[in-house]
This record gives sequence, C-alpha cells and structure tokens, in this order.
Amino acid sequence: MVSREHKRAALHEKLQILRSLTNSHALRKSSIIVDASKYIKELKHKVERLNQEIACTQKPVDKSPLPEVTVETLEKGYLIHVFSEKSCPGLLVSVLEVFEDLGLNVLEAKASCTDTFRLQAIGRDGESMNAEVVKEAVERAIKSFFGVGE
Repeated sequence: MVSREHKRAALHEKLQILRSLTNSHALRKSSIIVDASKYIKELKHKVERLNQEIACTQKPVDKSPLPEVTVETLEKGYLIHVFSEKSCPGLLVSVLEVFEDLGLNVLEAKASCTDTFRLQAIGRDGESMNAEVVKEAVERAIKSFFGVGE
C-alpha cells in the first residue's frame, strides 16, 4: 500500500513538472498530457523553421553554383543580368555597391529576391569601359559576398 502511494506521489510530481514546463493550466492528468503533446509539436515546428532559416542564411561552400552574370553592351550603357537559383539576401546591396564603385548610373532595375535571386539592370557609365570590366567587377563582388576565393 505504501509503495502504491509513493508511485502515485511520484507520478503527481512528474505531472506537475510537466505542467510547469509546458505552461499548462490544466488540472486533469489527461489535459496536462494533451497540452504537453501540443507543446512538443510547437517546438518541432520551431526547430524546423529555425533549421530552414539557418539553411537559407548559410553561405554555400562549393556546393551551390555562384549566380550567373551576363552583361550586354547597349547604345549608351549596359544591360546587366544576375541570376541564382537560390535566394541570396544581401547580394543586391553588394551588386549595387559595385555599380556605384564603377560610376555606373542605374537607369532602370528589376530585382526579385524571394525564391530565387534575379536582377536585371540598365546602367549608363560616365566614362567609357567595356562590358567585360562590368562583368568582372560584378563577379568579384559575388565571390566576395559568398566568401569564395578567386
């Protein structure tokens, strides 16, 4: 009889600990367990979301190809395309900084950074340079952004 009381007291104590850990206000054993189950599911969703965020923010190391860069010469400027199959938060700023460093005035730009990274920009330069110089500068900025050595 005494061991049964000890088991019951131990179970009650463990349920109270579980109740406090899960911030449950339930009084019945079954309700405490249901709340704990919901809490565990919430934690699993948080872990999945955090893992996805980590995967998105980690910089690729030779696993993902670098974004593609093409530069076409226009009558008075360049048409610059940058494309990556992955979203690259922060890459747009790096590319725009290169344009500024080159003295390239952006006349028109379209950018998408949701699921993929896509930039299409029309730029006009103050001094004459060729499309290859623009392409190399953008590629250097991309490599620097991803931490890839040349």
